[in-house]
Amino acid sequence: MVEGLVKMSCFKIFNDNSAIYKIMDKNLVIIPTYNEKENIEKIIRAIFSQKIAFEVLVIDDGSPDGTAAIVKKLQQEFPETVHLLERPGKLGLGTAYITGFKWALERDYDYIFEMDADFSHNPADLVRLHHACSKEGADLAIGSRYISGVNVVNWPMGRVLMSYFASKYVRFVLGMKVADTTAGFKCYKRKVLETIELDKIRFKGYAFQVEMKFTAYKCGFKLKEVPIIFINRVAGVSKMSGGIFNEAFLGVIKLKIESWFRKYPTPKTDPELK
Repeated sequence: MVEGLVKMSCFKIFNDNSAIYKIMDKNLVIIPTYNEKENIEKIIRAIFSQKIAFEVLVIDDGSPDGTAAIVKKLQQEFPETVHLLERPGKLGLGTAYITGFKWALERDYDYIFEMDADFSHNPADLVRLHHACSKEGADLAIGSRYISGVNVVNWPMGRVLMSYFASKYVRFVLGMKVADTTAGFKCYKRKVLETIELDKIRFKGYAFQVEMKFTAYKCGFKLKEVPIIFINRVAGVSKMSGGIFNEAFLGVIKLKIESWFRKYPTPKTDPELK
């Protein structure tokens, strides 16, 4: 009887008139933040409104605008599903995600997501990324702006062209069949992050996003792009800079050269490993 109650507690059930969704998986959405007070509460509540259950880990890099304080207030309302790690200053997007990945692996999450705080990534697409991994055989699902045309809203044309051709350049150099190589909206199966040697990931900006995809690809994992519409932030200030693109341009060449000499780890074969 007790065992049955424990098993039932692993499910979150939603009745959507036409279907009942049962999710046993532990899903964690990692959101790095710096000065996102306008968005953070809204994005967390939007994530919690989806048809499957997600937890949220916010990694805040010392936001002076009080972003962390807003998250702490939400923790009083959602003590089991809102988590916060505070870091002293801007340490980089890549290191924030690596910190989050390690935190997730220590706590047995099955699916781990990367997501921005500014609603450029639609929370409803979390379900589609999850489905690609849980039902369609993907090990890494990528929310792709370019797999079905150019699906970007409210970006200046110069930025659209820079991002689009940057992805083309990365695909050409690395030989990786991914249309949106710099995408930052992703779902990883746990086994991907367990296999990738996270301490060897070096880059911080766009190059980090490329490096994670390329490493997963070289490890033999299946990557699947899920078409999304990317909408430029409405509130808050963009953290994009020219240095991020420069890092990506040079980093791709370094990744390619290093791949000729590096032996990549292979996926674990544990049948219980997702």
